[in-house]
Amino acid sequence: MRNEFCRSLVDAAPDPRFVFMTGDLGYKALESLRDAMGDRFINAGVAEQNMVGVAAGLAREGLNPWIYSIAPFIYARPFEHIRNDICLHDLPVKIVGNGGGYGYGVMGSTHHALEDYGTLLTLQNMHAFIPTFAADVTAVIAKLHVFPHPAYLRLGLGEEPVGYAVPPYAPWRRLLTGDTATVLAIGPLAGPILAAACGLAPADRPAIWSLAELPLVDLPPEFLSDLRRTQRLIVAEEHVATGSVGQMLATHLLAKNLAPREFIHLPALGYPSGLYGSQKFHRKECGLDAESILGHCVRRRAA
Repeated sequence: MRNEFCRSLVDAAPDPRFVFMTGDLGYKALESLRDAMGDRFINAGVAEQNMVGVAAGLAREGLNPWIYSIAPFIYARPFEHIRNDICLHDLPVKIVGNGGGYGYGVMGSTHHALEDYGTLLTLQNMHAFIPTFAADVTAVIAKLHVFPHPAYLRLGLGEEPVGYAVPPYAPWRRLLTGDTATVLAIGPLAGPILAAACGLAPADRPAIWSLAELPLVDLPPEFLSDLRRTQRLIVAEEHVATGSVGQMLATHLLAKNLAPREFIHLPALGYPSGLYGSQKFHRKECGLDAESILGHCVRRRAA
């Protein structure tokens, strides 16, 4: 997704209000953006708190600042500054975290972002954007350029199944029809689930949905229709349970008396074995691999 992100921002580079700041990261990825923006591309160094404060000041003066780093460096280190400088003043700073979830794999827990959007959404005026596919990034970038509030953009690895026709971007999308359950996948995690389910007959696979914008507001009628029909909801996300979409959605459904007969939440579990490995390794340990998720659908249907 990072390459698509860079290409989309290069297209916006002529806008004199657009300023991009990086926390000394993005080498061999953002050079084309640097060249296109000139003095409006700023390497703020390993000083994320200061970068947030400068971005808030630029936004206060009417500019359109974006700040970028590895996900935990951009939301965890400068959290107080995001709260006080950006969110309390409702300033339209775009906070971009690369490598959401277990994206940085073997680099370990310091580089993983397992509580990012849940943490940031506790702050006033904050919104989160979590593209499902690389093809979504251009549409999300266009939306963020005119978005009038603080926003966090979580980037990951594009995992579109080969041969799958990605539908046009929307906050909620039904990616596949099916009968065994209703699966809601957050972010790129949807890709491997789709790849595994596409070859199954509709009677043997779940309906698969993606959600790309938070906080949760209204649920689409089509999603609720699938939920009423299957009466089984599975929420899968590379995020800890606290502050997760699973918790948000459970609260929403209970408050409106729409809870399904069965609810399964599959969040990130941290490090069950105490080991670090690839993103696929961590997903497998947490039961977030496609085989495990679809296994829940089969078992529930057989029961």
